[in-house]
Amino acid sequence: MPGRRAARTTALAAVVAATVVSMPSAHAQPAADALATYNELTQQAEKLNQDHLKAQGELARANSTVVAATEAEQQALAESAQFRGQVDVLTEATFEGARFTNISALLTSTSQQDFLERMQAMTIIAADQNEAVARLDATLSAAKKARADATGAAAAADKFAADVSARKAAMDQQVAAARTKYRSLSAPQKAVLASPGDKSPVPVPSNAAGMALNFALGERGKPYVFGSNGPNSWDCSSLMQAAYRAAGISIPRVTYDQAKVGRGVTRAQVAPGDLIIYYSGQSHVAMAVDGVRAVHASTEGVPVKIADIDSIGPISVIRRVVG
Repeated sequence: MPGRRAARTTALAAVVAATVVSMPSAHAQPAADALATYNELTQQAEKLNQDHLKAQGELARANSTVVAATEAEQQALAESAQFRGQVDVLTEATFEGARFTNISALLTSTSQQDFLERMQAMTIIAADQNEAVARLDATLSAAKKARADATGAAAAADKFAADVSARKAAMDQQVAAARTKYRSLSAPQKAVLASPGDKSPVPVPSNAAGMALNFALGERGKPYVFGSNGPNSWDCSSLMQAAYRAAGISIPRVTYDQAKVGRGVTRAQVAPGDLIIYYSGQSHVAMAVDGVRAVHASTEGVPVKIADIDSIGPISVIRRVVG
């Protein structure tokens, strides 16, 4: 098993790593090109981050399935042991005097009533034994199925573990490339990226979407960190999840799943609290402040801030979580 996992991890890492954007050569670039390269690198890193988070979620679900199937097997085996004992008791009783034929019951009975009572006892013992055997067979079949389920779930978990490992390696490589490029930016470029943007008070609706938006706006100025879940730093999707959690609403962790929550609305219908999913790969998310602006955790080197909705990137879908 460890050998197969290592082989799968190596193969998958090679495939995933092929999607990583290579670092440009070290020769000097014009300032605008250097910043564009940094933005491209961080966009790819964010996608790999979402891929890694999704694989982690699938691994957690697979492991839960393994636990549930194993528990089901143990319960079925315990029940089969109980019914097996009952079968043994009934079988032992038949060999210690409870085994009667109709003729033997007639010959040994002392009266018509005694004969009827013996016949009734024979019927009850036979019925109990048949039921116990049937329940024993059922629990043994359930245990066998649970064992097969657990074996299949364990194999799936092993596959997801390899997937997580490979995607983590690819993400780390891409993040390292982005950080290297960031260090090459000029001081003015870094200052522009680090600007907290508009931090003035923003009126929000008095509904759940407004509560979520109020939370997201309160995080302005906090740093972006790939894979962070807060509260001192965020990535794009963890900020959205935490914002709606503050409003008492549970939404998924990754952008791919956040792109399916609630209902779709058009760009012209955008309202405060809507989730705006960007890029064809749906790897980034922001929250609408109004019809023009959105608040989001952009990328490393850039704090949570308000930006023009259409400047963030090409919009894939817009989802209204509530309402």
